[in-house]
Amino acid sequence: MKLVYFAWVRERIGKGEEELDLPESVVTAGDLIQYLSGLGEEYEAAFQFPQAIRVAVNQEHVEHDEPIAGAREIGLFPPMTGG
Repeated sequence: MKLVYFAWVRERIGKGEEELDLPESVVTAGDLIQYLSGLGEEYEAAFQFPQAIRVAVNQEHVEHDEPIAGAREIGLFPPMTGG
């Protein structure tokens, strides 16, 4: 699955995107954040406040309890601010 990181999530992980094979236990957007936070210190830092992370599946915002099966691309980013 293609994951794309934005803003400070990208800065903390150190890359803008990557392809990952996710385990079957990763079913929802929230599961994905929890899984990613266990991949190393940089991921743990990026996702230390999981409730603040916004998720987009195929460029559409979803809640953390939304299933991600069949997604072509998942974007992970902090809340947007400004105008």
